[in-house]
Amino acid sequence: MSRDLPPLNALRAFEAAARLQSISRAADELHVTHGAVSRQVRLLEEELGVALFSKDGRGVKLTDAGQRLRDAAGDAFERLRGVCADLAKRAEDAPFVLGCPGSLLARWFIPRLDRLNRELPELRLQLSASEGELDPRRPGVDATLCFAEPPWPADMRVIELAAESIGPVLSPRYGRFDALAHGAPESVLAESLLHTVSRPQAWPQWAAAQGLDSGRLRLGQGFEHLYYLLEAAVAGLGVAIAPQQLVADELASGRLVAPWGFVETRARLALWVPARQLDPRAERLAQWLRQAFAG
Repeated sequence: MSRDLPPLNALRAFEAAARLQSISRAADELHVTHGAVSRQVRLLEEELGVALFSKDGRGVKLTDAGQRLRDAAGDAFERLRGVCADLAKRAEDAPFVLGCPGSLLARWFIPRLDRLNRELPELRLQLSASEGELDPRRPGVDATLCFAEPPWPADMRVIELAAESIGPVLSPRYGRFDALAHGAPESVLAESLLHTVSRPQAWPQWAAAQGLDSGRLRLGQGFEHLYYLLEAAVAGLGVAIAPQQLVADELASGRLVAPWGFVETRARLALWVPARQLDPRAERLAQWLRQAFAG
């Protein structure tokens, strides 16, 4: 016989039957049929070359070999149960690390962080911000919140939270505010538009949705990150374009205005979780985020 263990499913079925002294009760515990447990026990007996149970009236009883294996298997499975329970508790107690673009973190998440901590105190959220390309597969991150377009990769569980909608925004401090705020969408074609190098398609997408010739757009000052773009817009330096979610607070306060509203894109704001990680905290966070974005 090799040094490999017998099939673990067979050992598990035997351990349950030996501990409960009943094939039927073992089947109930394992949520399988009586026949399935019997087959696993026979497989184990064939693998070991010894009988583990013998007939005892209408039931069964352990042989000497069965008693030896029961004691060893019982100790091993009990230790495994204890270690697994301890690991699960430690994972639950550990902070939940969320990757998030810095712009989304600063403009939407941080103003709502106190609310989240009050409503999900067990989450113990730890935020990891980045303005570069976010990698939801990187070690040490439990989930990633970001805007992205489908299709979704097979190795990620992508929980969609909200559709992305983009639109031009400007501050009442901007010199041509009155003309733009009461003008038609094509008014922007005469403006030198603020933009980000990370999202060059944003203005053309919006223009196409409005039936405008994107070739007539005049791109002016560019910014590396969306956060700086929106700070420039708030300061009255020009007309910017941004996702609605990231300017919600500025729109509510009147610091920014969206004269022509927002148009939906193919992108979705979603929580990305590696498919191998089945952390229930990700689902709780997703539910909270979905409600928060809807509100």
